[in-house]
Amino acid sequence: MTAANEAPELLLQHHLKKLRLPTVLREYEKLARQCAAENADHTRYLARLIELELIDREARMVERRIKAARFPSIKSLETFDFDAIPTLNKKLVVDLARSDFVDRRENVIALGPSGVGKTHLAIALGVAACQRGIKTRFATAAAIVHELIEAHDEKRLLRLQRQLANHELLIIDELGFVPLSKTGAELLFELISQRYERGATIITSNLPFDEWTATFGEERLTGALLDRLTHHVHILEMNGKSYRLAQSRSKRKR
Repeated sequence: MTAANEAPELLLQHHLKKLRLPTVLREYEKLARQCAAENADHTRYLARLIELELIDREARMVERRIKAARFPSIKSLETFDFDAIPTLNKKLVVDLARSDFVDRRENVIALGPSGVGKTHLAIALGVAACQRGIKTRFATAAAIVHELIEAHDEKRLLRLQRQLANHELLIIDELGFVPLSKTGAELLFELISQRYERGATIITSNLPFDEWTATFGEERLTGALLDRLTHHVHILEMNGKSYRLAQSRSKRKR
């Protein structure tokens, strides 16, 4: 390549970097050769090149949303064992994975004993939401209550509440595993009240509703919380045997 030919190519690469078009920068030469071989005109070449950029850009945005959600691991419905939980409404779960419930600001509550896959399901629905452009946040009940108490003590509670309110989907995992302090219960109630009909919430719990008072410590508070959560709600009954325990036993036998 001569110096005269090299200058415009360097300038093009500089412009593509400034415009933050990494896929165009990476693919434009290879795609140009392919289009030349196919006798494709410049419009088809440009359309295909920009389409590659858009596909890659969306993939990067999904990755960023999934990372920002703070999932402990990545799960999908494809790897969930529906046969192990015959009480679970599979059709409802598949429908929820379309994330329309988030647009309608509805809630999802998954109830069942430990080890039946409630967290797996919650993460899978959260990942599906991220893939559809929905701002999502995942946290255990204990972690989010700790975060709220810490923010309260440091006088930055309003800022944290605004941040959490900005998430279109909030996933609260493992509610009921440990009783909450009076302050923690009140702060969690306040958070859920702020999201009422403004955002969608997924909650997983090992306790049936009539035992939630043991977690929140006050019957009136628990009743008010359940009123808000169950006004627009999808209940996932997951009363089955622990397949984590079954897998552990199977490994020991092998």
